Amino acid sequence: MKGVYIIVFLLSVLISAISQTLLKISACKEYESKIKEYLNFKVILAYAIFFISSLLTILAYRGVPLSMGPVLETTGYLWVSLLGHFVLKEKVSRRKALGLAVIVCGVIVSGIS
Repeated sequence: MKGVYIIVFLLSVLISAISQTLLKISACKEYESKIKEYLNFKVILAYAIFFISSLLTILAYRGVPLSMGPVLETTGYLWVSLLGHFVLKEKVSRRKALGLAVIVCGVIVSGIS
């Protein structure tokens, strides 16, 4: 049963990364006014998605130990980088790829112990 909660936690981190990507897409556009910059469909959708992510995280903590939460949360760096590369067409430098590999190794080592 613990595995289901871990999957829910990872899903919540992925959903949060999608929300962040939507916010970045919105931030890269020019708007007529400051109010439209903050009150547009993408921004409102991103915050609604982030709210859902927060609810899923709360649910996941029912079965995920508190000590494992921050470790699973670090997978957000991986999700954001992947979404940035595939959706925003950002380049992944060698240094960034090495950092992501270290994060993934840390998550695996933490999951084993």
